[in-house]
Amino acid sequence: MARIAVIGAGMGAMAAAARLAVAGHRVAVYERTETYGGAVRRLERDGFAFDTGPGLLPLPAVHRDLFIKTGKEPLESVVELVQVDPSSRHVFADGTQVSLPNASRAGVVSALDEALGSGAGDRWGDFLVRAREAWDRTRRPLLEEPLWPNWSVLAGREPYPSVPHKKLLRTRRASTLAEVGAWELRDPRLVALLESHALAYGLDPRVAPASAAVLPYMEHAFGTWYVRGGLRELARAVYERCVARRVEFHFGAEVAGVLEKEGRAAGLELADGTVAEADFVVGTGPWRLGDLTRGRELYGAEAVSPSPEGMSPGRVVVCLALRGAREAGAAHRTVVHTPDREAELGAFGLGEPPADPTVRIDRPDDPALRPDEGHESVVLTATVPSQTRYDWTAAGAADAFADRMVAAAERAVPGLRGRTLWREVRTPVHTREETGAEGGGVPAPALAAAEGTFLHPSNRTEIPGLFTVGGWSHPGGGLPHAGMSGALVAGLIVEGPEFRGSQ
Repeated sequence: MARIAVIGAGMGAMAAAARLAVAGHRVAVYERTETYGGAVRRLERDGFAFDTGPGLLPLPAVHRDLFIKTGKEPLESVVELVQVDPSSRHVFADGTQVSLPNASRAGVVSALDEALGSGAGDRWGDFLVRAREAWDRTRRPLLEEPLWPNWSVLAGREPYPSVPHKKLLRTRRASTLAEVGAWELRDPRLVALLESHALAYGLDPRVAPASAAVLPYMEHAFGTWYVRGGLRELARAVYERCVARRVEFHFGAEVAGVLEKEGRAAGLELADGTVAEADFVVGTGPWRLGDLTRGRELYGAEAVSPSPEGMSPGRVVVCLALRGAREAGAAHRTVVHTPDREAELGAFGLGEPPADPTVRIDRPDDPALRPDEGHESVVLTATVPSQTRYDWTAAGAADAFADRMVAAAERAVPGLRGRTLWREVRTPVHTREETGAEGGGVPAPALAAAEGTFLHPSNRTEIPGLFTVGGWSHPGGGLPHAGMSGALVAGLIVEGPEFRGSQ
């Protein structure tokens, strides 16, 4: 039985802790805040409750596997999963609206044809077929296996089989997601639909590789799910699974450094001077872990290097406590698309929040989130520059942007401002406080191609016994990826270097 120290109680860290404890190891988690879950948090006030991190769960199979492997107990026995239908409603710049059925290609094709005109559905359906091929080519190396030593294989050939595009005498294939939209979907509303999936993960479709097509494919193929009571209930369930497997949690325990002995990770030094000895250390994001290892090189010259966390976009979340009942048939999630896509994306290049943001509206039909049937809790989310690129603490900055988000949301939910009892605005500053990520940036999933720009560092470091877990290391950000990150780290520790991933 090995002693294992885990830095942080985020979703990936807890997934690793539960799996390692079941394998017979003594696991202790050291979390600098007073609670678990990382970015999966809940705001509660006056009988209202809001998810301030992810609002929906894609690819629930990852967490189903976690609960089966750590206790032979279905995920559905500890949380109530609800398949959201429609998966999303979209309000486009020209006022066109469409509701997309959950996990139904035929239904989506029909809905798009009816809303956008004949042929739109077939173009989107054909795109999903090609996106499935990219998913099949990259699923194992990018989600289910440790990062290959020869990761450069993933950095080269674009796995998305784009349609040849002929212009003048040249024939090209799409290398970015924006080119996929422009050349294959053509309708600006379909382009907006495609690019909104990238934007939700903080990715600029103009530079994101065509392989980012797997992001809308995941939603289409595996459905969109809600956890009754809010996504914080999933974090609670994972935490309680850890406790049941005798994982020790130390909250308010800030890690000041990783201890080494004879060139190997040997435990942690806490900010209060306490020393926690260990045989293995499971660390936080590679960028921050560099500070905790006193400048030691964590990765070799040929490895994928950590990127500055603050360069990744963050999120502004507006929690709205509303008077008046949620109308029957309201969509759980609505995406209100910006009237000026180019201006929105251009603002990101300048490190500024967009004047007219794309806004995601979450309106769960969940009695647990409201004081009574005469009220409603609503969450608005927009992708924005992190605190390192824009000063969200400047006087009026957060509220001014929140006003713009609410104005955009009223295109889908008229009268929103008149129904508002109060609101709370959360910026990348809050994300920084809760997750420790520099600038409050949010990690994106790992993607193939683009010379490896969108890959994340390996979970295994150059220091023996030291591993990284969570969204800033392989396989990147997102709830499914966090769960797989925990599975990969546990596999590398339990089975050693010969571990090749889940079967």
